[in-house]
Amino acid sequence: MVRARVRQNGTMSATLPLFLDCDPGIDDAIALAYLCCQDDVDVVGIAASGGNVATAQVVENTRGWLSLAGRSDVSVHTGHSLPLARQALQTGPQASDAATGEAPEYADLTHGEAGRGYARLPTPSGPVSSVSAAQAWVDAAHAHPGQLLGVVIGPATNLALALEIDPDLPSLFKRLFIMGGAFNYRGNTHPTTEWNVTFDPESTAQVLAAFDRTNQEERLAHLPVIAPIEATEAVEMTPERLATILDGASASSADDRWHSVLAQLAEALRFYFEFHESDGLGYIAHIHDPFVLACALDWARQDTIASNATESERSHANPEETATSAPERGTAGELPWATTRWAPVDVELTGTLTRGETVADWLGRWDRPVNAEVIRAIDAPAFLDHLSTTLMKGPPA
Repeated sequence: MVRARVRQNGTMSATLPLFLDCDPGIDDAIALAYLCCQDDVDVVGIAASGGNVATAQVVENTRGWLSLAGRSDVSVHTGHSLPLARQALQTGPQASDAATGEAPEYADLTHGEAGRGYARLPTPSGPVSSVSAAQAWVDAAHAHPGQLLGVVIGPATNLALALEIDPDLPSLFKRLFIMGGAFNYRGNTHPTTEWNVTFDPESTAQVLAAFDRTNQEERLAHLPVIAPIEATEAVEMTPERLATILDGASASSADDRWHSVLAQLAEALRFYFEFHESDGLGYIAHIHDPFVLACALDWARQDTIASNATESERSHANPEETATSAPERGTAGELPWATTRWAPVDVELTGTLTRGETVADWLGRWDRPVNAEVIRAIDAPAFLDHLSTTLMKGPPA
């Protein structure tokens, strides 16, 4: 695990306990590289969930990218091989396609048959964790009550399964960040849906319902964040920016290992560029996932500073004066590099044309309380500059 590091003055840097659920995937790979560059993050574990490619391949990709970066010490947990709806159709360990339906559709056209474009990754070293992804979520939350930052940049299958193991999990999180959905926007999978949610709509719906239920019972300190594609598609990697990152890393003190990571990311992105061009979007790449991870980490750092600064004031204040008020529908939230709005959110599960669509009640028609902070726009140039600088420097020495 990535633990606290000793600063040059001899003091220990604070750590942010993080559990990441991902399905690499090319933009997931960039998120993993970004994570390897952080010196104050305790990576409690990583769930490798099927989505962009099948679960077994996702596990190998996750371990391969970590191994290339010299982070084989990070625990990788295998996710369930099927989304929730297909799990429900299983009749036993020998269930056939007739019982489970057709095999899940994966995004190999987008990410390549192996989910890593043209990149070549080393054979991962060390065993895969024997703890399932769902159980790892539970263990991480209990090990870091009130402090765990959960980030889901793939389907929410294993977090939903974790909530079945322990329905009280939402109260143990510091906050949950989800990359997924499309609100009043054309989809990137079906006409109105986004890939992560479309792959397993029931899981996202169950996760949101669980956090909503807990919030109504005991008022969570922070409601989940949802980063949909109408916002994250603004984060575009271009060949020019990629070249700048590679040149900057060459001019910096980054070691040979990090140069190898960036070289393989460039090969993965070459495939991603080609896919976007074939999809009529130009020779660019939408890199959704690194933004969501970076936004979560930067928010957590700011929240920790703010919490520490006011802790003594709260201890002497009137509880009625310090109680947090529930966010109101349509009001603005506050997240790094983002413009946000609070809203009640749910997932369509039965629509013949819209199954998997995320729906926000912007006008108050449902008479439901707010349950999420939805990112509506991103300051993409500012974030991309941050990402570029981070990748150029590489991991801390």
